[in-house]
Amino acid sequence: MVSQNIFNLVDTAMVGVLGDVALAAVGMGSFANFMAVAILMGLSAGVQAMASRRVGEGRRAESAIPLNGGLILGVVVGLPWCMLLIWFAPDAFALLMPDPAVRAEGVPYLEARLLGVVGLALNFAFRGHWNGVDMSRIYMGTLVVMHLANVVLNYLLIFGKFGLPEMGTEGAGLASAISTWVGTGVYVLLAFRHARPHGFLAALPDRRTFVTLLRLCVPAGIQQFFFAAGFTTLFWIVGQVGTQEVAAATVMINLSLVAILPGLGLGLASATLVGQAMGREELDDAHQWAWDVVKVGVVAMGLVGLSFVLFPELMLAPFLYDPETLEVARLPLQIAGAGIGLDAVGLVLQHSLLGAGASRTVMIIAISLQWGVGLPLAYMAGVVWEWGLVGIWCAQVGHRAVQAGALAVAWNRRSWTKIKV
Repeated sequence: MVSQNIFNLVDTAMVGVLGDVALAAVGMGSFANFMAVAILMGLSAGVQAMASRRVGEGRRAESAIPLNGGLILGVVVGLPWCMLLIWFAPDAFALLMPDPAVRAEGVPYLEARLLGVVGLALNFAFRGHWNGVDMSRIYMGTLVVMHLANVVLNYLLIFGKFGLPEMGTEGAGLASAISTWVGTGVYVLLAFRHARPHGFLAALPDRRTFVTLLRLCVPAGIQQFFFAAGFTTLFWIVGQVGTQEVAAATVMINLSLVAILPGLGLGLASATLVGQAMGREELDDAHQWAWDVVKVGVVAMGLVGLSFVLFPELMLAPFLYDPETLEVARLPLQIAGAGIGLDAVGLVLQHSLLGAGASRTVMIIAISLQWGVGLPLAYMAGVVWEWGLVGIWCAQVGHRAVQAGALAVAWNRRSWTKIKV
């Protein structure tokens, strides 16, 4: 997850050279793309929960059968969804961003980025499988290859090197789509090598497997969709404050992911450990695993967040070239850094619940608090009360603290121990 973030920062630095308008366009386009594909991210949670449970039950030879189902769903759902999204991309972007200059840069970027939707759906299914069967190193290696490809393609297509056309922000979107398919190709090759003995492409899932997969994937996908839609709405709220603030927010979020993505990696690990312990019917062990991983996450993410609090200008300077934009981002980044430890608690417990099969519980908590607390408070603080980016980020940190508390209560109630996968 750290490797993914490093390459995201390189992308942001490349686009930042083009100016605040391009940076705002790519930021808004990235979150619009995130919202578009988020419904497919449930494939990862469903496949991981089932694969880890099979390993815990001693049925490793069947652990790739849920992956087969996830790949089928990825193509059947992803292909028509991709075509629909590209068709509506210009109108959707116009609703999200009032600045015509940003729209002119952002629509081509989003259209190009959406060409990778199906590949991304397949990658989510593979990610769930590799994490579920204790082979996350394959996931890591593929991510490194994919993001290296993205950086190289960004350099070639954004700036028009080695005879290629200079495509600007559209080139950045196309580079991301191509690198996604590069990752899919690597996953397929590795699956034939490592997952073939466990049923990869050897048999279709039976009806019960498909039903269970859908029961796990759909709530997780809905939760991810509303989470992504919420992030896109957050960018819309920032856009009501100003284009400069959108550029600043784009960089801040990418920097925040330096701390958050390791927490996501720990969350994925916890989901596997919980699922395998439940497969062995060791429920106390499953419960304790989540809290042990939380302790690691709070320390690891807190140390990274501390660097944001102490050295905000140093973190922002490589990406923001306008001194005024840098100043707009400074205090909000410090606020984000101070609250990152809370994200560790929320991320690990959320994924622990998903690993246990409690995707409906996660969906209810996440959607109700994000849309009922976080976004309304951000709009009031940033736009109505005119506290700008500082008010918006204070609202986000407060919302995440409440969500972490709600997830902790849900985990300690242990109703997830009764779920069959």
